[in-house]
Amino acid sequence: MAKDSDNKKENIGKKDSSFEDLMINILRKIDYIKLEDIPNIDLYMDQVTTFVDEQLASLKRFEDDKMLTKTMINNYTKSNLLPPSNKKKYSKDHMILLIYIYYLKSVLPISDIKEIINPLTDKFYSL
Repeated sequence: MAKDSDNKKENIGKKDSSFEDLMINILRKIDYIKLEDIPNIDLYMDQVTTFVDEQLASLKRFEDDKMLTKTMINNYTKSNLLPPSNKKKYSKDHMILLIYIYYLKSVLPISDIKEIINPLTDKFYSL
């Protein structure tokens, strides 16, 4: 009986290990935008939406889905989540905020995101 018990413990460890490996592999496949991938030059709105769509293409449910639209960017600006563009161009700082908003909106309402991001946007507006 002791031997059967030992075998079960070994199998459980193997199952846990393979489950852990599976989860790690899944997490490694999740696309995200790395800071070093964000251009160091200012981008026009079309370039911003194209960049985000290309970077997060694997997260789309359907091929023609848009990850970020002009309307979304305009609404974020109107609701003071995102500072206005500078001469119709968006900086790397804008891009970082847009990416944070994108990820946070899948788990939080916009009002909560606003509270989280407000200290950052206040810094932009206080210039």
